[in-house]
Amino acid sequence: MTFSILARDPETGAIGGAAATGSLCVGGWVLRGHLSAGMSASQGASPSTFWGEEVLEAMRGGAGADAAVRYVTGADAGKGYRQLAALDLNGATAAFTGDRNTPEMGSAAFDTGVVSGNMLAGLDVLEGMVQAFEGATGGLDRRLLAALRAAEKAGGDSRGLLSAALLVLHPDHAPLTLRVDHHADDPIGALADLHGRATSGEYAYWAQKVPVASDPERGLD
Repeated sequence: MTFSILARDPETGAIGGAAATGSLCVGGWVLRGHLSAGMSASQGASPSTFWGEEVLEAMRGGAGADAAVRYVTGADAGKGYRQLAALDLNGATAAFTGDRNTPEMGSAAFDTGVVSGNMLAGLDVLEGMVQAFEGATGGLDRRLLAALRAAEKAGGDSRGLLSAALLVLHPDHAPLTLRVDHHADDPIGALADLHGRATSGEYAYWAQKVPVASDPERGLD
């Protein structure tokens, strides 16, 4: 019931993900990430938030994305109803789609990331996401938003959309974690508006003063 993208910016070390769905609260359910581990997107007909956390823990412990996904999904009796994608800090990706999810469903890897979806209007939704991300300009956040818009344009979730989310982690910037948990008309548009507000003006100025991974004591002077 969801489409998502995970990606890495090899020039800056930033990692991020974006997702949208025809149900509520996609950000809380789907996206997980940590600069010491990578990114995950856990979704599906009966998504497991445990999967999202456990695959990060495996990658934090040294497993690559493929091994981490195989480890997490292998022992779950309900895996047929779930979908998982992972991106490790080396830029490798992996994905799993259980066969009890609702078509159309699948995933596709590209040079710096992976896209996944289920209950899609068609598999061209995934292709559209990749093409939009790779063709967009600007930072990782803007390219991820472009991918969501392209997925929607290609048909997206076959039921329409109700929620959307963006998560970007950068060693030199504060976390950018934005969620639109319910919007009956245009959750991706609302997310883009929230993104604009969060990356400009006083909020953006304040965010430049808080601690970050590369400077955990920033803001003390």
